[in-house]
Amino acid sequence: MKGTIIRGVSRRRFLQVSAAVAAVGAVGPGRMALGAEQELIVRSADPLNAEPGPAALVAANITPVKHFYVRNHGPLPKVDASGFKLRIEGMVQRPQELTLGEIKDRFRQITTEATLTCAGNRRQEMSAIKPVGGVQWDAGAIGNARWTGAKLMDVLEAAGIKDGAKHVWFEGLDDIKEKDGSVAPFGGSIPLDRAKALAASLPLAHAMNGEPLTPEHGAPLRAIVPGYIGARSVKWLTKITVSDRPSPNHYVAEAYKLIQSEDKAEVAAAPPINAFPVNAAICSPAAGTKLKTGKQTLAGYALPGGESGTIAKVEISRDGGRNWTAAKLLGQPRPFVWQLWSAEIDLPAGKHDLVVRAADSRGNGMPQQPAWNLKGYLYNGWHRISVEAT
Repeated sequence: MKGTIIRGVSRRRFLQVSAAVAAVGAVGPGRMALGAEQELIVRSADPLNAEPGPAALVAANITPVKHFYVRNHGPLPKVDASGFKLRIEGMVQRPQELTLGEIKDRFRQITTEATLTCAGNRRQEMSAIKPVGGVQWDAGAIGNARWTGAKLMDVLEAAGIKDGAKHVWFEGLDDIKEKDGSVAPFGGSIPLDRAKALAASLPLAHAMNGEPLTPEHGAPLRAIVPGYIGARSVKWLTKITVSDRPSPNHYVAEAYKLIQSEDKAEVAAAPPINAFPVNAAICSPAAGTKLKTGKQTLAGYALPGGESGTIAKVEISRDGGRNWTAAKLLGQPRPFVWQLWSAEIDLPAGKHDLVVRAADSRGNGMPQQPAWNLKGYLYNGWHRISVEAT
């Protein structure tokens, strides 16, 4: 149910929220096990898609699991970790079949801090230009976490990559029913060159923020691809295929593309979305808040573009973008990781259109308003909220 807030409630109380969301109270297909401290806004119940309130995102640089957005395309699969195996096949000399224990014991484990963001983050704003389908995310389909697991390249090198290989396919255990009635698993694909370039920081993760992955975040294993949209960090990872071409999976070959129509020729010609763009949002205060006049503190996040840049500047405007002042960047700038920021502004009595924009070290910035696309992907226009000071 859109807009439903889940907050540390008993299962009985949660079942009273609505019949559509009732299924979210227990583990199983189409359901999510909610921890006692879970707090998410449900954007769709089946499949479950949920995001935190904006203020939760700036409470800490590392996003707690309870505040990390949940993105599903189908029911959560039931996975028996004790019988789980990861297959490595395709253009490899020695195909592998690895248990979770072997992935942990045979390969050196790394921990990578990386921000994941859904390609549809801020889709509500794209829909305001012209309505688009898909999950109507606010600015909360993003989170920053520490991911622990074996390096992807170590696992691939153990299998022996054959000459001519150019792509790495990921396939999950979730079965998704498509519009034509067919059922297929979710899949992703990244260039092998990308995997090599990020060899030191691209894990097959079994842990998130020092704890085992939870079911909704892909337990027992998921790929983590820093700098790329969340769809490429495939959850419930069960198969990796090395190939000389991109994956034919629907979510690579047809979905997650910037298109203006569903014309088959246009869809086929459009390249898959990989790297995310520079983005930023005001997370506190919330839109529509009534504030006291005088000095007020704004807080939010800024995300560098996914091609290895870092945040260079964040600017705030209290008058809709006519005049700008620099925000204070918190922490150290790093590629593939958001940077939180804060700014102090003086608000006279009246209504104010507060705006944020950011730029990264590679010269990428945020447009005032990006071009519309059919799927509502990669919205990164200036982020605006309206508040009133009294």
